[in-house]
Amino acid sequence: IFYDCSAESPKGRRSVCYDREALEARKEHKPANNAIDMATAMGVEILTEAQYRELQQLGQFDLKTSSWVKTPADIRKRGGAVFCDRRYDTVFLYHNGADSYYAARGFRGALRV
Repeated sequence: IFYDCSAESPKGRRSVCYDREALEARKEHKPANNAIDMATAMGVEILTEAQYRELQQLGQFDLKTSSWVKTPADIRKRGGAVFCDRRYDTVFLYHNGADSYYAARGFRGALRV
């Protein structure tokens, strides 16, 4: 397994909501894309929380950005999604509406070979 090890969530993959359902649910100010579809098009999967924490053992990533991570189905069914970042030398898991998007939030990929 290869993980995306860029220092910050890559610029070309930021300002995206979580998935297509979230993108289609937005009435206005829609982002250009969503994390799940972008990852699929790239041939990767977005990291799980466990993979994200494993990645953080290799270095310090997302000190200024955050990354969507695979969201459990029960959270997603309720309209939510989860993301992680690293602040204060600690990895945090947060929640947000899946349709939200921010300039500093993107996603990281895992490639299985």
